[in-house]
Amino acid sequence: MTNRVLRISLALFSLSLLHVEHVRGVTIYKQIAQTQLAMEAQATSANYTGPAAYSPVVLNAPPPPGPSAFPTQFPLTLTKAVPANASIPQNGSFFGFSVEMSVVNQVLGKNASVLQVPFLNLMANLQQRCGRINVRVGGNTQETATLVPSTPDGKILEKDLQGATNPTQTPPLVFTPELLYMLRNISSLVNVRWHLGVPFNDTSNFRLAIAEQGQQILGDYLIGLQVGNEPDLYAAHLHRPPTYQPSDYFNEFGQMIAAMKADTSLSDRTRQLLIGPSIQILWTPEQVWNTGFVDAYTDHLSFLSVERYPTDNCAVAFPGSGGQINDPQTTFPTFLTHQSGLTLVQPYLNSTAFARSKGKPFMMFETNTASCGGFPGISDSFGAALWGLDYALQMAAVDFGGALFHVGGQSVAYNPFTPPPTNQSTFHQWTVGPIYYSALVMAEALGPTNTSQVMDLQANNNNNFSPAYGIWENGALARVVLINFVSDPSGASEINVALSLTDANMPDTVQVKYLLAPSVSQKGNFTWANQTFGDNFSSDGRPVGTEVIKPVTCTPNPAGSGSPICTISVPAPGAALVFLTGLTETAVAASTTFATTVYTQTKNTARVDPTELATSNGHSGASLKLGSTSSGGTKNSGAGSVRLGARRGLGAGVVAVVAAVTGWFVVIA
Repeated sequence: MTNRVLRISLALFSLSLLHVEHVRGVTIYKQIAQTQLAMEAQATSANYTGPAAYSPVVLNAPPPPGPSAFPTQFPLTLTKAVPANASIPQNGSFFGFSVEMSVVNQVLGKNASVLQVPFLNLMANLQQRCGRINVRVGGNTQETATLVPSTPDGKILEKDLQGATNPTQTPPLVFTPELLYMLRNISSLVNVRWHLGVPFNDTSNFRLAIAEQGQQILGDYLIGLQVGNEPDLYAAHLHRPPTYQPSDYFNEFGQMIAAMKADTSLSDRTRQLLIGPSIQILWTPEQVWNTGFVDAYTDHLSFLSVERYPTDNCAVAFPGSGGQINDPQTTFPTFLTHQSGLTLVQPYLNSTAFARSKGKPFMMFETNTASCGGFPGISDSFGAALWGLDYALQMAAVDFGGALFHVGGQSVAYNPFTPPPTNQSTFHQWTVGPIYYSALVMAEALGPTNTSQVMDLQANNNNNFSPAYGIWENGALARVVLINFVSDPSGASEINVALSLTDANMPDTVQVKYLLAPSVSQKGNFTWANQTFGDNFSSDGRPVGTEVIKPVTCTPNPAGSGSPICTISVPAPGAALVFLTGLTETAVAASTTFATTVYTQTKNTARVDPTELATSNGHSGASLKLGSTSSGGTKNSGAGSVRLGARRGLGAGVVAVVAAVTGWFVVIA
């Protein structure tokens, strides 16, 4: 059984009305012929014409900067007590995902009864480390989405591709309550909390059905309602008059609140979940704050939000638009430096302080490497994993309250995870991108206590190639993150960091987990603590391999007194997470499973002992005896979909897990 896959065209129209800087948040749409989907990523770069998500393009890693620009041995002295300039306490779920609404039927599941097993496993990996995951369903497509009772073909989501008339070619959507039940059923399996977008394209007729039914179906799993996606781009995208300003958005936000107050089916809690202003780059946050936005609507605002991509690939995505082409090889080094994260957060430092003063979390509501699909060779490289980790830690250090990294369709190179094209789903598995590895490390770095405070340590004399962060948990130093952006196969650029404390002794031994790949330009087969999600089309969402945690023995201080010194080596490239107080414990217990009761296919099915499934939902698979009905099919074990016993949500304590092999799936109900 396969899912329909929304394909994205790389350019059937011109953006002559838009300057390239005005389209930072664009998601590309339209259908590509199925024949193109059959292209394999094993093809040479010169001949490859398939989806960007599987592009084989590999860039050249920048040369090492040399010893004068990059000292490889340096001390890092910290305090056990929390420094005065450490961040606010951060939730372990800081690093979440933003899923474009038009692709939820690819990424999350076909409907409320058939869920994507790899997605559940990927979320469960994070839940084990930090307890919960925050996911936004929305984007450009939320603005014109309409909730309808049903669709003619029974699907949960339909796209009116012929109705895409604005410059970004965003197709109007219709979706059914089944989509919301699908989200709720996911949350019955893994602790995912949801942000939804309320349509904002027609302020004379607010369509509040998504809020009405969202509160009923999702309950406490609904944590936010976005009002307006990138309103500063509305005029450029022809969604509002050219004179549209922050004051206009302020007024329309107020009209939305008035409509919600008049809607007696909405609870007071739902009316307090609003998120704004979610601007991109044409307005500054201060322009919105100066309208009185926060004070006027404070009783209804759950989060203050912005969206930002560091650069774009729009001139390539939209040929003939007149925008400047950003050469990937020239652009690549800009992602391999600590300065990238510093530059990205700098415009928001006033706003994070402002949000704190108003008691509101400040969210990076949508981000990733580059808008308009990202850059093949950058967005899907190991360098992006290091960049995403550094960027997320930098946001945490300056008091953002969370960050959501965007997930698009097959023609996007920056996806944290990508399902296979529909016509390949019976023999190909998912592709896990570098940004997911960033999320995995970030989840372990912050942990499940929701008390972690983060600080940029300005390590190595604030060297741009070797950033470091301290993480204080429950009032004491718990973990340190060390990053080496340099790519050097000779080993000469490996850094050695001498950790010590001024107000306490380092432990006798610390534990270290490494995020590694041979080069910043490598694509796929990265490792986190020696475990990997493999290459393109090779993951069921569970890490493969034996976890390796390196113990490092600390040595007496050569000065004869003071804290012992723990010297941590970090290969070039790589990142190290150093545990000073023991490893973060698993935040949740294993899911309960039940007997197999339903099959969706009567041919080539397999019988699996339910006891073998007991830990298959994102937990260790090292001991599982998975089988296949196809020769060589064992490598595909675990890929597929979950089908839940109830379309309209699950009762308390009822869970479903699937073992699927080469396209079939088993119902556990």
